[in-house]
Amino acid sequence: MNREAGNREAGNREAVRQPDLRGELTTLLPDLRGFARFLVRDRAEADDLVQEAVVRALGALAQFQAGSSMRAWTFTILRNTYYEQARRRRTETRALQAQAPAEGGLAPAQDSQAALTELRGFLWALPPLLREALVLVGAQGLAYEEAAAICNVPIGTMKARVSRARTQLARVMDARGTE
Repeated sequence: MNREAGNREAGNREAVRQPDLRGELTTLLPDLRGFARFLVRDRAEADDLVQEAVVRALGALAQFQAGSSMRAWTFTILRNTYYEQARRRRTETRALQAQAPAEGGLAPAQDSQAALTELRGFLWALPPLLREALVLVGAQGLAYEEAAAICNVPIGTMKARVSRARTQLARVMDARGTE
């Protein structure tokens, strides 16, 4: 078989694999949306984040390696997209602040009546890396190995982050309960 025929055959295998990968990506949408909701507080912003991550994943399907975890791959894309957008926002904010005069603002009102709202506040009080680890392992139900791969850290680091997050969350909740 010549080189051109081999390339066509590889292209045909890729074309057959694409719909399967797209279907698998579709089944991950609820999990991606849940993770995005923990990364950003706004539902619409989370949906936009998921949409951007899915567009990027679809554009890079040819780079997906068979046998690896589609879930970890797409969560990594979502996480990287989030951090890229956060860096862009910080840069834009600094530029706008340099142009606009300083104004006093009001702190947002907190509604601590519902237990879920209170828990959400406790989660947001955690440092970002600890919150991210706890959400991936606790809320999303990922294995430590998958979460470590998504965050590009050793598994021991992921376990330590989850442990510290749980400890800090329990401490904050206990302190709040005694008030």
